[in-house]
Amino acid sequence: MLVGLLWTSFYTVSADSVGVVQRFGKYLRTDEPGLRFKAPFGMDEVTLVPIRRQLKLEFGFSTPGASNPFQESSEPEMEKAMVTGDLNEALVEWIVQYRINDPKRFLFDVRDPEETMRAASEAGMREAVGDRTVDEVITVGRQEIETETRAVLQKVAEQYQLGMSIDLVQLKNVNPPKQVQASFNEVNQAQQEKQRSINLASGEYNKVVPRARGDAARMIAEAQGYAQKRVNEAEGDAALFTSVFEQYKKAPDVTRQRIFLETMSEVLPKVSRKFIVDDKGQQIFPLLQLQPGK
Repeated sequence: MLVGLLWTSFYTVSADSVGVVQRFGKYLRTDEPGLRFKAPFGMDEVTLVPIRRQLKLEFGFSTPGASNPFQESSEPEMEKAMVTGDLNEALVEWIVQYRINDPKRFLFDVRDPEETMRAASEAGMREAVGDRTVDEVITVGRQEIETETRAVLQKVAEQYQLGMSIDLVQLKNVNPPKQVQASFNEVNQAQQEKQRSINLASGEYNKVVPRARGDAARMIAEAQGYAQKRVNEAEGDAALFTSVFEQYKKAPDVTRQRIFLETMSEVLPKVSRKFIVDDKGQQIFPLLQLQPGK
């Protein structure tokens, strides 16, 4: 008797769960992890709810040995067969990750909340897939489908007070039917090759065009610099000529003599042999040896 009393009076709540205690079927309290006491001999019943662990529902496939009894799909082939918006068939496999955030509502407000969530997940996914073409479902539309379905499921969980929150909706394998899968793979490969060629061409364009623009800008800058240089030189020469002309008007002989001397000082150093004669001399030229090297 004493052993039975002790055996039915204590229970343990694991670290990732809480214990929901019911007395004669009516909710009594929620116990945190640890060794806890309850009324013996079946007066209190305890249900362990894993609120600190992420749970998962699988659709279109099943993982062997799942800890969550509601995780596995009972009819995976029917779940994953869907019709897209362009009236094609797609085989869609996905998972829903969720948490129990209100154990009281989870246990008492809705019958079979996981089954309710499973039905809502399948309906939401079929609606999202049905709004898109098969190409979008298999390629570029996956993230949009995941986001849209998650929002729908979170709204359902709040509306029906399931005591659950949706963490993630993730598409796993999305394929066309087996009968056309080989042809679809060829089309998909061709599209990928097309995109690769476009990316290569874009990369070459982005490499060549900026270089050409840089060369053009450099040539324009050099031409502008050269033009400015020539203009400055011309303006300087014009200013020098004007200055000399003004001095020439004031003293023509002096200015002419100065110009002559400055010119000769520039020319004479470049002449290898020099002969200076009197402009009135008439007989000296026949006596000079003017041949090179003598």
